[in-house]
This record gives sequence, C-alpha cells and structure tokens, in this order.
Amino acid sequence: MSTLAFVPGIGAVEDDAGLVGLRECSDGQFKVGKDGVQSIIATGDRKVEFVAFADHTIAYVQSALGYPAYYPVHEVGIERPIKAVLMDLDGTSVHSEEFWVWIIEKTTASLLDDPLFKLDDADIPFVSGHSVSEHLSHCITKYCPTKTVEEARHFYFEHTHREMAEIMAGRGKENAFTPAPGIKEFLLALKERTIKTGLVTSGLYEKAYPEILSAFRTLDMGDPKEFYDAIITAGFPLRNGETGTLGELSPKPHPWLYAEVSRVGLGIPFQDRAHVIGIEDSGAGVASIRLAGFATIGYGSGNIIESGTRALCEHYCESFGQILKIIDGE
Repeated sequence: MSTLAFVPGIGAVEDDAGLVGLRECSDGQFKVGKDGVQSIIATGDRKVEFVAFADHTIAYVQSALGYPAYYPVHEVGIERPIKAVLMDLDGTSVHSEEFWVWIIEKTTASLLDDPLFKLDDADIPFVSGHSVSEHLSHCITKYCPTKTVEEARHFYFEHTHREMAEIMAGRGKENAFTPAPGIKEFLLALKERTIKTGLVTSGLYEKAYPEILSAFRTLDMGDPKEFYDAIITAGFPLRNGETGTLGELSPKPHPWLYAEVSRVGLGIPFQDRAHVIGIEDSGAGVASIRLAGFATIGYGSGNIIESGTRALCEHYCESFGQILKIIDGE
C-alpha cells in the first residue's frame, strides 16, 4: 500500500482508498504543479474534486445543472461530550431508496411514453443521493435528450403526489418506507444522553416528511416534529403559480443542509463543530457533512465504498450499536 497524496484537512490518502488522482480539475481552473497546486484527487464517483495546496485544500463540487462551487476543506475531529448528532434520512434512518428510484424510473417511462422502461444498474449512483433535478437530468441525458428537466419534473411530481397520497391512506407501494434496524433504540439512547438530534435530507419536504412520519408510526414513537430538535429538507418545489424554496441547486454533496441544521436549527457555533458528528450512508452525504466541517461516521447500508468516499469518514460502522459506542468513547 502506498500514499496517493497528502491532502491538508483530510490527511494521507492511500492508493486503495477509492479516491482517484487527477492532473487537473475538471473545470480546468487548477492543474497539478501550477499555482501552488500539489495534488488533485476526486471521489470515485467524480462528484467532488479536492485541490490540495501546501497548507490548505479546496473542494470543487460539480453540478448537473450547471452551478458548481468551490468550498474550503476544514480540519475535523471528534471531541466529547458529543453535543449533537446529525442524521441522514434515506438509507440511514429509513430504507426508501428503492421507492424513489422507482419514481424516477416511472418518470422516465412517462417521458418516453414507454410503460415497460427500466433503469440500468449503472444508473443507480446517479439517481440516488442527490437532488430531484440532478436525478432527472441524468435520465434525460442518457435516455431522452430531446426532453427537458421541466417536463420531467411535471411527471415526477404527478407520480409522487399520487403515490404519497396512496401511502398516507394506507395503500400504495408495499414496504415503501421501512425504519432502519436499531434506529428506535439509537434515537432513544441519544435522548437519554441529552444529545441533540438533527434530521437532514436532500429530499423535498412533501416527499421526505411522509417517510419519517410513516417510520415513526411503525415504531410507535409519536410525532417526529416533537422528537427531533431540528429537521432540514430541501424545502418546497418551485411550480407555476407557487413560491418554491432553495433546495435544488444546493443539495448534498454541497454543505448547506448540514451546516444549516447545526448552526441555525440546533444553535451550535462553528467553533464547536468537533462536538458534532454526522451519520450518512451515501457518498454525496459523506461529502456534504465533511464540507460542512463535521466528522463523519459512515453507515454501511449505502454506496460509500462504491462512491470512493470511505476515506472521508472518521469511522465506518455496520450498526447503530457500533456508532453509539463511538459516541460514548468506548
């Protein structure tokens, strides 16, 4: 095993970590060996590129919609006592990815006017973990390039409204939203320790809240709005005749959702960020937590290994019991 690069803010990156060395940033702004750039590495899924200088690193987050951004990469660590735990929804708290991939599939089928259409396995990393518009943009580029994201969003919300109404009425797709194993015991353990909890999702409110509400009903845990100290979603969709909220251009792997739930939702100053940990199962989510300045615990139910973001995690666990031991310092 050899070292691929040393990246300030991340540390030594081994060549088997899943990250990929580049000669230049994909936007052409930075090249290794020029203007102080010592190395450039990208996540395995190429969603984030880290540009390393001698004493600092910046991260380039790509955008399928044409609005990329650069962010500073901060040093992270875990200091006890832990004051807050920030948790992803889809895949971490609730198993629902298959349902939302199915909705994307139905949307693409509608665009193609082909009810038999099926996504390929290779599409999965591009239709989960990001914003709705980015998921749809991938499908349009690959399967129906003459269509627009706006047309796709029309079908997407048509399918979503119908299916969510059916689920909330006790009908709809079977086992669409299943609580993650051990989530109830874990959340109650955090309450016992007076650790604040923040729920974070790149999903729009109208699709995200029924998920967690359904899970809490299954677990007999009451109202999630009263349980969590803060819940941050991608807001409300922009539609003709309605006012939308920011969310489609700033989802994971951008840092804003996790930054907002901690600083605004939970009132934790940035300088106390070492007392905050984030839990994620997706590569986009891991990058989001990391760029927000928090230590990340990877949860083994998603695509962290496949996306090449394992090196961005302080720990990688297969159960909430393991995570609780880390929180307790065992």
